[in-house]
Amino acid sequence: MTAQRTQKIKAVILAAGYATRLYPLTRNIPKPLLKVTPEKSVIDFIVEDLADSGRVDEIVVVTNHRYAGAFAAWARRCRSRVPVAVLDDATSSNADRRGAIGDMDFVVRKRKIARDLIVVGGDNLFDVGVARFLRFAQGRKPRVSLGLFDIRDKAAARRFGIVAVDRSGRVTSFQEKPARPRSTLAATCLYYFPKASLAFLKDYVGDRDTSNDAPGNYIKWLMKKTGVSGFAIRRGHWFDIGHLDSYKQVLALYNGNVA
Repeated sequence: MTAQRTQKIKAVILAAGYATRLYPLTRNIPKPLLKVTPEKSVIDFIVEDLADSGRVDEIVVVTNHRYAGAFAAWARRCRSRVPVAVLDDATSSNADRRGAIGDMDFVVRKRKIARDLIVVGGDNLFDVGVARFLRFAQGRKPRVSLGLFDIRDKAAARRFGIVAVDRSGRVTSFQEKPARPRSTLAATCLYYFPKASLAFLKDYVGDRDTSNDAPGNYIKWLMKKTGVSGFAIRRGHWFDIGHLDSYKQVLALYNGNVA
């Protein structure tokens, strides 16, 4: 195996949102720190998954100033086998937030990251694990790779960002909450950015015609630049904990209250 394949990568967990749709539950606690089981919060599962992949040597949690203290306290308790750092993006409200892409750019610049990068949303839970995604993504370099989940329901697909891929796994279209979905592959907040692609973050963030708050727009932008590959998870579960109903589903599943 070559040195390029064995080199460890960096991981970023996006945790700078304010989760207003979950108020009052998240008024004083960030969404990734919500308990899933009595022992583990959402972010504990994500950190454990990244560490279990064996390919990550540092996990950076980027959050806002309002919740930086809560994440710092969590990091001191965290027993991850991989070092965990918390980075305050210096924003304090929805009005001045950097957005998902802005936070990625902030971390890359602040930590001077010059290695391949995996990015995970702090409110995303999978049961398949990221190891398979990483194997796929590292085999598709220098393209960026995107994690997809097959929801297997065209009607339900209208509520998500929907991706179509060709036989090679290359993304051919990205539709945001389409009336007529071209597939049932929903875009998740799981990304792999090869080192060479990180330079595009600065170009994108500096473009006044782009949106830093919608990762889907960045993926569509990258499709024209370098091409994007999509890894489809077709079994198990995926949750994007965006509202109370999805959180209740997570609690039921992870605590053995559903089949």
